[in-house]
Amino acid sequence: MNFDLSEDEEMLKALTERFVTDHYDHDSRRAFLAEPAGFSSANWELLGELGLIAAPFPEELGGLGLDATGIATVFEALGRGLVVEPLAEAVVMAGRLFAATAPESLQGEWLDDLLTGGKRLALAHAEAKARDGLAWVETVAAVDGEGWKLTGSKPYCAAGGGADGFIVSARLSGAPGDVDGVALFLVRAGTPGASARDWHMADGSVATSLELDGVTVPGDHKLTEDAFGAIAATGDLAALARSAEALGIMERIFAETIDYLRTRDQFGAALGSFQAIQHRMVAQYAAIEQCRALLNLALVSWGSDDFANAVHGARAYIAEASVTLGHEMIQFHGGMGVTDELAIGGGHKRLLVLSRWPEGPLAALDRYAGLLN
Repeated sequence: MNFDLSEDEEMLKALTERFVTDHYDHDSRRAFLAEPAGFSSANWELLGELGLIAAPFPEELGGLGLDATGIATVFEALGRGLVVEPLAEAVVMAGRLFAATAPESLQGEWLDDLLTGGKRLALAHAEAKARDGLAWVETVAAVDGEGWKLTGSKPYCAAGGGADGFIVSARLSGAPGDVDGVALFLVRAGTPGASARDWHMADGSVATSLELDGVTVPGDHKLTEDAFGAIAATGDLAALARSAEALGIMERIFAETIDYLRTRDQFGAALGSFQAIQHRMVAQYAAIEQCRALLNLALVSWGSDDFANAVHGARAYIAEASVTLGHEMIQFHGGMGVTDELAIGGGHKRLLVLSRWPEGPLAALDRYAGLLN
């Protein structure tokens, strides 16, 4: 089977790599994370100008309609660059979810700005008691005249810092844990009754805790009553993007560790010359190749009924293997491996978040085995 990229995919890869080369180094990355939203607003604007924000959106809406291979190609390159702009959460997940569910009135108001980076949405779905059970929704939506009133708490809105709006899941009927009876609503940032508090995730990115105290939203701000069907359909590509990003990070920190082992002397010899270290590095190289094989299996399943299952299987393996690889690379560097002075530490922290968000590898494995919806 031929896994070579097409000419368009090669151009997309080159464009992403050029963005990384021109705008990212270790010090600039740390500066971007220190910004209020946890990433560079200037970079976000540039990504919009380059078309990388619009790329995952359907062609009929003004995007490039990237397929699985295109998305994986972009995010693997972003991972190698340790890019902090939240394209997976804000674009592949929240942006595409909005595009797939919003009525025409809202699309006309929001879509152009979402595609160019002028506006940004965040998904407000996960709740404190969910514990990998994505159907657990306690937030309630009650009819309020011609609109809706939302009450509840969404403490884990990834990439929510500075977002212009939130896609909120809320229960219309049933009990927490029921798949049916949950809808999605658009809540604009700053709406009375909606209070947002930003906090930092393990990788330094900014998430938001959103409290909804009788928030009133217009009737046309209800996006869909099939929240879980919509989230699942969009979430498969987002999971693929996160897995590809993790693979790119693994490749980056593995390559930097090889360089370090070749140049760091200990007991009068390069560290890389010791057989025990060589064996451990070979094991991690094999893990990277296994991750790539599983990712490729998902890519060739695109468009078939097996795609979602292949993505869950790839994510379950990559989530575990990436954290193990990060631990190993840190061990080879010693104490400085966990500091902010090296890309190893920052890369590993990002891998920790990617492996556990929005659910852990065991939940992904359960989905692969057909035990979860």
